[in-house]
Amino acid sequence: MTDMHRYTARFVERHWQRSVCRMSSVAGKRRALPSAFPVLDLPLLPIHKHIYEANLRNSNAWCKKYTEFSEKVMEGGGERAIARHTQRNRKLLVRDRLRLLLDDEDFLELSPFAGLGLPYGDIPSAGTMTGIGRINGLWCVFVASDATVKGGTSYPITVKKNLRAQEIAIKNRLPCVYLVDSGGAFLPLQSEIFPDKNHGGRTFYNEAIMSAMKIPQVAVVCGSCTAGGAYIPTMAEEAVMVHRIGTIFLGGPPLVKAATGEEVTPEDLGGARLHAEVSGCVDHFAWEEKEAFDYTRNIISTLNFLLPEEEEETKKRNVEEPLHSLEELLGLAPKSYNYSLDVKMVVSRLVDGSRFLEFKARYGTSLVTGFAKIHGHLVGILANDGQLSYEAALKGSHFVQLCNQRDVPLLFLQNTAPTAALTLSTKQAEMNSNHLKAQGSMMSAVASASVPKITVVIGGCHGADSYAMCGRAFDPNFLFLWPNAKVSIAPPGHIGSLLPLDGEQEEEQKKQEEELNRRLVEESSAFFSSSRMWDDGVILPQNTRKVLRDVLDIIKQQRYQLSTETLQSIPLRM
Repeated sequence: MTDMHRYTARFVERHWQRSVCRMSSVAGKRRALPSAFPVLDLPLLPIHKHIYEANLRNSNAWCKKYTEFSEKVMEGGGERAIARHTQRNRKLLVRDRLRLLLDDEDFLELSPFAGLGLPYGDIPSAGTMTGIGRINGLWCVFVASDATVKGGTSYPITVKKNLRAQEIAIKNRLPCVYLVDSGGAFLPLQSEIFPDKNHGGRTFYNEAIMSAMKIPQVAVVCGSCTAGGAYIPTMAEEAVMVHRIGTIFLGGPPLVKAATGEEVTPEDLGGARLHAEVSGCVDHFAWEEKEAFDYTRNIISTLNFLLPEEEEETKKRNVEEPLHSLEELLGLAPKSYNYSLDVKMVVSRLVDGSRFLEFKARYGTSLVTGFAKIHGHLVGILANDGQLSYEAALKGSHFVQLCNQRDVPLLFLQNTAPTAALTLSTKQAEMNSNHLKAQGSMMSAVASASVPKITVVIGGCHGADSYAMCGRAFDPNFLFLWPNAKVSIAPPGHIGSLLPLDGEQEEEQKKQEEELNRRLVEESSAFFSSSRMWDDGVILPQNTRKVLRDVLDIIKQQRYQLSTETLQSIPLRM
């Protein structure tokens, strides 16, 4: 191909993309197709009373634990650490910083319980606060170090949480703001922080990839940036640094003293003046933190996004509420699989006007599939209502492909059966084989679907059924747990079906089963999962509709970015 042909092809491609962009902006002004989905009017009946009340008592107990964990996280590193941070170091607390940065306090916090109850101790909120909030009306990911927790030291769970925030920014094309106040890695655990692919260095790789994808990144240096942390602001597109409290250096004054015998102050070695006036590592000098966050908000306002008109936002707010109270979801959250009520009762309390257009209602009934709207957003819903049978898996595969064809986001409400059916006959073996093939088909459909996927575990998350229902391994855009959720290969009390039968060592096997069940009681809880970052957070059932609204708004925002094509790579810093 000649240079002329290449130029012509590039010109045609750009012209086509601009045409698509124009069509998209025109389409944004059009109204959605009208719908009159059937109403799911499923009130609580006297027959439900026993199960509902048992579930409600269980949910209230878990909600109490949720409140206890929330209070613990809000304390950060404790009173002494907070006093040292605010009085001696004269810094703002991380939540006060977010109040200055974000439009309001109505943000989506991610994995707040990460780091609690780990083998190396409690690290409240993993020592870093991540989430998604609005800045000048634009949803942005934030990664904010909390220096009151272990002096801002990074633990393995801290790295994991930061990487997940970047992953969410990449998957949903969200601008990312880093509030850096870090003391570097916790050296005794360096083998779990430094060497592997998804350890600390991945942060900087992600920054480079995000820049290449035209995902904006802004760093605010409002504390120490030592060693590896120094690369976060220098690799961001724009960096703001606060006078006297912000520092950037690979090795601090103690290291300089040990190596050269020279005494130097942090400000002279790597303060805001030095990097704004001499090195050029930062782009904006701020006298105080409030000024730094004003700079950051102004930087975000320069991004090339065209947000929808206010009329469209008003229409979203004026949606039909579900027929029944969201508080009833507390009694619909199953205490165990045997306490599951009709999952359509859950669906009817989450969707607009309790309207739901069911797909293949009479086939594969252990999986409920269909279309609904949540705060005006059209979604395809898949909800477990029993064991994922052969027919249910085929139905799920069909529905996932249908939604993918129509660019409709998928919402999975997961409550999988405890264990698969045992193979006790030739006929059962044949049924299980067909079941496996159908499940494999559904897994392939879910893994290959390019539409956004959101998973909410409302009960159990066990075995292969959880993969087909877009568990963590299948990379959903977001995954949340209800407090009653159980996450494990098998739920407590069902592990025996997975152990090999051995008549000669029956007593020993029974002891092993008891030990495994004892561990599963602890390890399958939603809070154990969330503390290890196997999800994006535990959410209360009654807050689920609001969380889904925010998540769907966040996912949709990438359509409003006007410029996403990368023609060539330009070094931002010389």
